[in-house]
Amino acid sequence: MEILDLVVSDVRQLTPLVRQITLRAANGQALPATQAGAHVKVSVPGLDEPRSYSLVLAQAESCTSGGVQAYRLGVRLEPEGAGGSRYMHGLQAGDSVRASAPRNDFPLQDHAGPAVLIAGGIGITPILSMAGALREAGRPFQVRYCASGREHMAFLDELQAAADGCLTLHAADTPDGRLELAALMAGLPRDSHLYVCGPRRMLDEVLEHSKTLAWPACQLHFELFETAAPQAGDQPFEIELRQSGMVLQVPADQTIADVLEAAGCDPMYDCKRGECGVCSVDVLEGIPDHRDYFLSDSEKAAGKVIQICISRAKSPRLVLDL
Repeated sequence: MEILDLVVSDVRQLTPLVRQITLRAANGQALPATQAGAHVKVSVPGLDEPRSYSLVLAQAESCTSGGVQAYRLGVRLEPEGAGGSRYMHGLQAGDSVRASAPRNDFPLQDHAGPAVLIAGGIGITPILSMAGALREAGRPFQVRYCASGREHMAFLDELQAAADGCLTLHAADTPDGRLELAALMAGLPRDSHLYVCGPRRMLDEVLEHSKTLAWPACQLHFELFETAAPQAGDQPFEIELRQSGMVLQVPADQTIADVLEAAGCDPMYDCKRGECGVCSVDVLEGIPDHRDYFLSDSEKAAGKVIQICISRAKSPRLVLDL
């Protein structure tokens, strides 16, 4: 993975909790160009894993060749988080930052039907970039932006310009302000493609309605801004690694991947949100508690594979093909 040496050139407070951070190359050269939906992984002192932040691209920056002069990030402060957002909010102009070159796991697809862009909170960062790219390409789209209140809607002026009349705001603190996803999806043309970025509860609702409406999976695209977190009622369980014979305990507040790393193993994973499928492992015995967004319903029902970055066990013990 290419690592970029960057410097903070500007910091702006956009909402009470969201800051825009602009990064430029430390050597003054152009940065690798990318497309709407891309993110960079920022190294955070004191944390073992980097933190992913979507790039906010202006229309002219959504490209596949050449370079750009700066990267913009929108970072929401999470006071109770692991520390990534607190570090980012502490950055000032002139500070040095190390980040990966951009990677895009949430790209716009080539389709004839309209794109419906749905953002929840800080999920607006890739959605804004997509709106600009779609407008520039002359493709049909609409944007739905959901937040707890209008004062928490970051990048609003820029989004209104990019959406060019195709934007609907949903502020939860106003009468009838909440987005009714079921009604929206039921009324869309069947060739629409949904692009969803926001909290887990929003994506869960979209997926629930997509099943009811028999929405084609290939027309649903999403990205989460949450990693694995303990849920009420989580219990510890045991894993056996069949190939090595190792037996490990997975506490209620840790993932299988966390435990494997602590034991000196080298598990494969990437997103740590259950989206990408990189961490798939075969299950030889036991019942997985699937919490991912990668496996199909039939694969989850079969119980033969698990995403170790986020899923757990319903049985006291799992035997994994590791």
